[in-house]
Amino acid sequence: MGKESWEYVQAMNFEIRDVIAALASPAGAAARAIVRVSGDGSREAVAAIFAADDAANWNDLKVAFRHTGRLRLAELNVELPTAAHVWPTNRSYTGEPLVELHLPGSTPLVEETLAALYGNGVRPARPGEFTLRAFLAGRLDLVQAEAVLGVIDAHDHRELDVALRQLAGGVSGRLADVRRDLLSLLADLEAGLDFVDEDIEFVNRDEVRRRSVLAKEAIAALLTDVAERSRDAGRHRVVLAGLPNAGKSTLFNALCGGERAIVSPVAGTTRDWLTAEVTLSGVPIELVDTAGWETAADDLSLAMQSLRAEQLDRADLIVWCTASDAFTGPASEDARLWAQLGTLHSKAIFILTKGDLAEGRDRVITRDEMSVSALSGDGLAELSDRIAAELDRERAGARQLVGSTVARGRQSLKAAHDALERSLVAADLGFGDDVIAAETRSSLDGLAAVLGVVYTDDVLDVIFSRFCIGK
Repeated sequence: MGKESWEYVQAMNFEIRDVIAALASPAGAAARAIVRVSGDGSREAVAAIFAADDAANWNDLKVAFRHTGRLRLAELNVELPTAAHVWPTNRSYTGEPLVELHLPGSTPLVEETLAALYGNGVRPARPGEFTLRAFLAGRLDLVQAEAVLGVIDAHDHRELDVALRQLAGGVSGRLADVRRDLLSLLADLEAGLDFVDEDIEFVNRDEVRRRSVLAKEAIAALLTDVAERSRDAGRHRVVLAGLPNAGKSTLFNALCGGERAIVSPVAGTTRDWLTAEVTLSGVPIELVDTAGWETAADDLSLAMQSLRAEQLDRADLIVWCTASDAFTGPASEDARLWAQLGTLHSKAIFILTKGDLAEGRDRVITRDEMSVSALSGDGLAELSDRIAAELDRERAGARQLVGSTVARGRQSLKAAHDALERSLVAADLGFGDDVIAAETRSSLDGLAAVLGVVYTDDVLDVIFSRFCIGK
């Protein structure tokens, strides 16, 4: 462990050699609870309250093993069936011997178990301390450590997928590849500096440019991911649009699960716009109901159309609503406006509303459409799935970073990118290898800060203090 690690441990009042324990599963009654114990004396501490059914000596274990047995708690005067999962070596999550007790999920039982452990010299784990130990042991880098928090804090399947990919090393691997390539380039440049007075060239300028450009492009791609993740941090904005009396407000109410908008057979009832926060097929959405498309006949209508245009410009997805009982075919005003919308907005889908009124009518279009009835509920589930799929398709592969990594890494990635820009300019202007090497080293510093290869106490404090106890 490096000097910086020890300084951080001391500053946070952590003693890295302590045996620590905490509830690792959610608090509250459940079929099973998990009590996690980590440290060099974890097996001995658990053995004091756990009797295994087999006679195996835990100290002889070389690989992880599950033992069944009984939990003996003096305060309860009872023995309870419990399983102990033992990691005897540094192959555990924390990089040190670790034991997990899987016991009945009774809150008083968990409290007594922890009290018994604390009475045997184990101390309570602090927020994030298990993951901190994994980081200090080299089991995780900072990007992956933040992904653990991302998994815990995920609000929907999209955020969970992003965090799991980051935890699996998807982002770290890309960063590590760039860092490895730049380290190789820096080694070549600095080797040449040792022979600056001799006619020896370790790497020519064309090769320097090529390798620097590749690294810069890779970092630029990560910066694009950062920008996408920042833009995608809130709810997706889905706007319902269409001609007056197209059933937008009825559909809005149906998707919201309540009467939020005034519904009337009179065209033009919606004069403003309404919003509601909903979750459709697991995707958090801000749903917007807008006024119908019509020619502005007065100042009020003009203002209404201006507000509608503003909502369309801000939309992540537009749902164009056409009333099934009023649509007359490809030559209709509805079809004309739909085609016009397609030239202005890249993300829009076409639906036929009032599907309950279309029975017995001939279908007059063959486009990629779907029919819904807000009154009967037919097609609403399919529409929710379609909206979620369209939003996910738009940013497929773009959301690569957990939010906390975005906030911490943006500045360091930008610094790494800018340093390579300066390096390329220096190469083009004929500056010496010493200047190019200095800028390459600056770029490496930025990447190292993101990965946690170098770090400061305050950075670790910010990251790990946000964890809950037991993680």
